[in-house]
Amino acid sequence: MIPFSMLERYEGNEALFQIVMMSVVSSCAGEPLHLHAEGLRGTGKTTIMRAARGILPTITRIRGCIYNCDPLKPHCPEHRGLSASEIEAIGTEEIQMPFLEISHSAKVGTVAGSIDLARLTDVSKPEAHLLPGLIPQAHRGIIFIDEINRLADTSPEITDILLDVMGNKPGHLQIEEAGLPAVDIQVSVSVWAASNPDEDPGPLEEIRRQLSDRFDLVCYMGRPDSVDIVAHILEENSYGYRVRSARNQERLFADSGDQRYKQDTIKWAEEYQKLDMPDFLRSFIARLYLKHNLESIRAIEAIQQAAILHAVLQCREKVMISDVTKVIPMALKHRVDGDTLVRLINEADNKGSRDSILSFKNRQNDRSRDQDEDYFQHTARPLKDMHRGELVNTEKALSS
Repeated sequence: MIPFSMLERYEGNEALFQIVMMSVVSSCAGEPLHLHAEGLRGTGKTTIMRAARGILPTITRIRGCIYNCDPLKPHCPEHRGLSASEIEAIGTEEIQMPFLEISHSAKVGTVAGSIDLARLTDVSKPEAHLLPGLIPQAHRGIIFIDEINRLADTSPEITDILLDVMGNKPGHLQIEEAGLPAVDIQVSVSVWAASNPDEDPGPLEEIRRQLSDRFDLVCYMGRPDSVDIVAHILEENSYGYRVRSARNQERLFADSGDQRYKQDTIKWAEEYQKLDMPDFLRSFIARLYLKHNLESIRAIEAIQQAAILHAVLQCREKVMISDVTKVIPMALKHRVDGDTLVRLINEADNKGSRDSILSFKNRQNDRSRDQDEDYFQHTARPLKDMHRGELVNTEKALSS
């Protein structure tokens, strides 16, 4: 596989590279960021996401813990009751941040957890014991699902598990098996998904809108529009190029920028933990939520989280207006209709409007004054109460 740092960048896939980096940094800092990439088949969505495995930093876990317990915050059934001295006696180890995939043939037990058959059939000491599934094993890392729209259509049980895992940060997972006590654990995992909305069964928001809302950011993967870029992609995917790359694989990976990405990710994660959003930007995002009747609080939480991450990746020490406007389309594309999204983007970009972002600078956070403002006008008359002449004059005034 071509290293992440060497994959071809062009205008159509820049957004996906950007949100992948945001999620890696956020996951490294301990806060999941769920991503969904949409686009035509064969445009490289899964290639970019899978290649990101090579830039994932390491995490420290309790030695041998299959749940990836943080030594400072043990959460699994085996370690959450241990003292610091007991954990120190067990020891710790460094592993690469987990990156696991859920396939369309996966069963509920594979995804959540099931009985450990190896321990059950152990001749010397047989015992019933739970084996954690893919999601609890990916704690503090990434879960990837290709063609998420198909999974949501054919596997409602796995979809329900994802809803619990993605519902909060950290998420929640319950592992159940007959004859054994249920295991309830917290799971901090970023869910990445890809899909083609033009193929059956259709866009995710039309199949399982509740699951679609769980994704913090959605981006559309565009096709390359340059002859040189397409020619270079062809070269990289030719048999001869792959053979030459395989012979020089160690040098190829050593010379790639993936190691630099790993180092930058750790640095950016530290910056993300320290950076906060200015009050005037937070007030503006809150006003968008109220004015445009956004259904989900998750939408504005995603805007805030993504805007801070965008500022971090730009190596800035404060969040700026451009960070908010950049992430609004990705946070709301799957949550609002097209007309509402256009109005939101225009309002965010309109620096002259009294309700623009700039108008919130230096504004006091006074709830009583907000209630007195005529932001929502209550003096408008219903159309049914207006006679025909008024309607005609109104239409002329609007079109003039």
